[in-house]
Amino acid sequence: MEEKTTMKCPNTFNCPVEATLDLIGGKYKALILWHLIDTTLRFNEIGKLIPQATPKMLTQQLRELENDSLIIRTVYPVVPPKVEYSLSDFGKSIIPILDAMCKWGENYLNGLDNKSDCNDKKK
Repeated sequence: MEEKTTMKCPNTFNCPVEATLDLIGGKYKALILWHLIDTTLRFNEIGKLIPQATPKMLTQQLRELENDSLIIRTVYPVVPPKVEYSLSDFGKSIIPILDAMCKWGENYLNGLDNKSDCNDKKK
Protein backbone atom coordinates (compact mmCIF):
# COMPACT_ATOMS: atom_id res chain seq x y z
CA MET A 1 0.00 0.00 0.00
CA GLU A 2 1.38 3.37 -0.99
CA GLU A 3 1.72 5.84 1.81
CA LYS A 4 1.19 9.54 1.27
CA THR A 5 2.39 12.20 3.64
CA THR A 6 0.23 15.29 3.88
CA MET A 7 2.52 18.23 4.45
CA LYS A 8 1.34 21.61 5.63
CA CYS A 9 2.97 24.79 4.46
CA PRO A 10 6.03 25.53 6.64
CA ASN A 11 4.99 29.20 6.72
CA THR A 12 1.92 28.17 8.73
CA PHE A 13 4.04 27.65 11.85
CA ASN A 14 6.16 30.05 13.88
CA CYS A 15 8.56 27.33 15.05
CA PRO A 16 9.22 23.57 14.74
CA VAL A 17 7.71 22.85 18.17
CA GLU A 18 4.46 24.43 17.01
CA ALA A 19 4.49 22.19 13.92
CA THR A 20 5.05 19.10 16.09
CA LEU A 21 2.27 20.05 18.49
CA ASP A 22 -0.05 20.63 15.57
CA LEU A 23 0.41 16.99 14.60
CA ILE A 24 0.41 15.30 18.02
CA GLY A 25 -1.11 17.93 20.30
CA GLY A 26 -4.71 16.73 20.19
CA LYS A 27 -6.37 15.57 23.37
CA TYR A 28 -5.56 11.87 22.84
CA LYS A 29 -3.26 11.83 19.79
CA ALA A 30 -0.02 11.14 21.67
CA LEU A 31 -1.71 8.34 23.65
CA ILE A 32 -3.10 6.78 20.49
CA LEU A 33 0.32 6.91 18.83
CA TRP A 34 1.94 5.49 21.98
CA HIS A 35 -0.42 2.50 22.01
CA LEU A 36 0.22 1.84 18.32
CA ILE A 37 4.02 1.72 18.63
CA ASP A 38 4.32 -2.07 18.80
CA THR A 39 0.98 -3.25 17.50
CA THR A 40 -2.02 -2.85 15.25
CA LEU A 41 -5.28 -2.14 17.06
CA ARG A 42 -8.98 -1.98 16.31
CA PHE A 43 -11.16 0.96 17.37
CA ASN A 44 -12.63 -0.78 20.42
CA GLU A 45 -9.19 -1.91 21.57
CA ILE A 46 -7.93 1.67 21.46
CA GLY A 47 -11.07 2.76 23.31
CA LYS A 48 -10.36 0.26 26.10
CA LEU A 49 -6.80 1.54 26.41
CA ILE A 50 -8.03 5.15 26.62
CA PRO A 51 -11.34 4.81 28.50
CA GLN A 52 -11.66 8.55 29.16
CA ALA A 53 -11.99 9.19 25.40
CA THR A 54 -15.54 9.25 24.10
CA PRO A 55 -16.15 7.33 20.85
CA LYS A 56 -16.79 10.64 19.06
CA MET A 57 -13.53 12.17 20.29
CA LEU A 58 -11.58 8.99 19.53
CA THR A 59 -12.99 8.93 15.99
CA GLN A 60 -12.03 12.59 15.49
CA GLN A 61 -8.49 12.06 16.77
CA LEU A 62 -7.99 8.94 14.63
CA ARG A 63 -9.24 10.79 11.52
CA GLU A 64 -6.86 13.68 12.14
CA LEU A 65 -3.92 11.31 12.65
CA GLU A 66 -4.85 9.51 9.44
CA ASN A 67 -5.23 12.80 7.52
CA ASP A 68 -1.77 13.84 8.77
CA SER A 69 -0.41 10.46 7.58
CA LEU A 70 0.76 9.42 11.06
CA ILE A 71 -1.42 6.30 11.09
CA ILE A 72 -2.79 3.89 8.53
CA ARG A 73 -6.45 2.89 8.64
CA THR A 74 -6.99 -0.52 7.05
CA VAL A 75 -10.56 -1.55 6.21
CA TYR A 76 -11.20 -5.24 5.55
CA PRO A 77 -14.08 -6.21 3.23
CA VAL A 78 -15.83 -8.48 5.73
CA VAL A 79 -19.12 -8.52 7.60
CA PRO A 80 -19.18 -7.24 10.28
CA PRO A 81 -16.78 -4.49 9.23
CA LYS A 82 -13.21 -4.80 10.45
CA VAL A 83 -10.98 -1.73 10.67
CA GLU A 84 -7.44 -1.68 12.06
CA TYR A 85 -5.08 1.16 12.88
CA SER A 86 -1.29 1.07 12.77
CA LEU A 87 1.58 3.54 12.62
CA SER A 88 2.68 4.62 9.17
CA ASP A 89 6.38 4.96 8.39
CA PHE A 90 5.96 8.69 8.98
CA GLY A 91 4.21 7.91 12.28
CA LYS A 92 7.09 5.66 13.32
CA SER A 93 9.40 8.65 12.97
CA ILE A 94 7.74 10.16 16.04
CA ILE A 95 8.56 7.18 18.31
CA PRO A 96 11.74 8.84 19.71
CA ILE A 97 9.64 11.86 20.71
CA LEU A 98 7.06 9.63 22.40
CA ASP A 99 9.85 7.72 24.18
CA ALA A 100 11.32 11.02 25.41
CA MET A 101 7.87 12.13 26.62
CA CYS A 102 7.47 8.84 28.47
CA LYS A 103 10.88 9.19 30.16
CA TRP A 104 10.15 12.79 31.10
CA GLY A 105 6.76 11.77 32.48
CA GLU A 106 8.33 8.99 34.56
CA ASN A 107 10.82 11.47 36.04
CA TYR A 108 8.03 13.95 36.73
CA LEU A 109 5.85 11.34 38.42
CA ASN A 110 8.79 10.09 40.48
CA GLY A 111 9.38 13.67 41.61
CA LEU A 112 5.73 13.95 42.63
CA ASP A 113 6.02 10.72 44.62
CA ASN A 114 9.07 12.09 46.43
CA LYS A 115 7.31 15.37 47.15
CA SER A 116 4.28 13.59 48.58
CA ASP A 117 6.59 11.40 50.69
CA CYS A 118 8.25 14.54 52.04
CA ASN A 119 4.87 16.13 52.74
CA ASP A 120 3.69 12.98 54.53
CA LYS A 121 6.79 13.00 56.74
CA LYS A 122 6.20 16.63 57.76
CA LYS A 123 2.80 15.82 59.25
